[in-house]
Amino acid sequence: MTTKTDSLEKSSTINEDKLSRRNFFRKTAVYSAGAIAAANVLAPIKLKADDVNIVNQVEWGTKLGDRLDKNLYGFPSPYEHNNIRRIHDLLSSGDRYATVSMSPLHQQEGIITPNGLFFCRSHSGIAQVDPNKYRLMLHGLLEKPLVLTLEQLKRYPSESRIYFIECPANGSTGWRGPQFNNLQFVKGMMSSAEWTGVRLSVILEDLGLKPEAQWMLAEGSDDSEMARSIPIEKVLDDAMIVWGQNGEPLRPEQGYPVRLLVPGWEGNLNVKWLKRLKFDSKPWHSKEETSKYTMLQPSGKAIEFFWPMEVNSIITSPCPEVPWTDLKIGDKVEITGIAWSGRGTIKTVDISLDGGKNWVEAHFKGLILPKSWTRFSYIITWDGNPKVLLSRAIDDSGHIQPSIDKLVSKVGVEGIYHRNPIVGWEVTSKGVVNNVHVRS
Repeated sequence: MTTKTDSLEKSSTINEDKLSRRNFFRKTAVYSAGAIAAANVLAPIKLKADDVNIVNQVEWGTKLGDRLDKNLYGFPSPYEHNNIRRIHDLLSSGDRYATVSMSPLHQQEGIITPNGLFFCRSHSGIAQVDPNKYRLMLHGLLEKPLVLTLEQLKRYPSESRIYFIECPANGSTGWRGPQFNNLQFVKGMMSSAEWTGVRLSVILEDLGLKPEAQWMLAEGSDDSEMARSIPIEKVLDDAMIVWGQNGEPLRPEQGYPVRLLVPGWEGNLNVKWLKRLKFDSKPWHSKEETSKYTMLQPSGKAIEFFWPMEVNSIITSPCPEVPWTDLKIGDKVEITGIAWSGRGTIKTVDISLDGGKNWVEAHFKGLILPKSWTRFSYIITWDGNPKVLLSRAIDDSGHIQPSIDKLVSKVGVEGIYHRNPIVGWEVTSKGVVNNVHVRS
């Protein structure tokens, strides 16, 4: 039983503990500041010896937290409520069925996009497929055509690979000029994940692909029945049928229970809710590869099959959503971003602070994988002078990310697909960041 004397002693102990903590921070603040300066820690750093959130007990430390069985499938912290995909009416057909939700690149870390933030492109809404009724048909120029259930498909030997998926219209929102002053709507039609499934080459070895088979048709089971023709060379190279994403089953918006994965190529080729693979000697010229995903040229003609996603990069910090408004002159700050290429591995990323007059080589952070995101970084000292930040990526196939004017001179301004020009962020003297076009 607790007595009044016990309570007084406990109260005295708590007060002494608070005083002890206050004295500790007052005495050590000057040493901490010196240590941080000596260690060259990046700004912004703000020290207060008597910060109430350190000296006093925080609210969440004085009571029990949520029960472990409150959410049997976890949720983000409620304080991360702005870390979400976003949709804009300008990128919709007039409803929320045929549209795209953009990934918040400015709030992502590393090279893996969480499943709940992975960008989503739909042509007819998000299908809800019953896995018990799911069937995948493989037919055409095969020795042993067959139909597989989900369980039968998963019996094939699986593997996991990290690849990005990008809509070929990514970047089209700012092609003719800056339209959105934020990173999410400028480059948010892409994401990266670890995918688990089986290589198509493994299945085709089992079924026997006939020599005259040169093309594969991939068709989805949703209301739009998305269909694309894919050359057999790519099918046998690294194409996969996948059922897992980042360690769990695909989400419905990513094609649950099964989608096609065509690493490094246009996102629309990665057919979701996959129901059929047919093999033949000629392409099918479906609606999506005639009236839709084609590369319109200055002459008015269009290139029908234009698959690999070009070498690309974007600075993610700073950006309009992540400004430098809290920096002081002399603070050190890190410029970070993402580079990627559908043709291979990123070899170099250059950074310019003055709109392309001078360039320096950035440093890579973390894994460097083919057809995957690659993180880059460059540290500067903030001098308070206006800047125009650019990044330029080069891949191991020798392709270099072009300037806006160079790309326009090659492909014109008529089409909206495969636009990979260098993106510019203007940083004002106050640290505000704006989307700008750098022309030369």
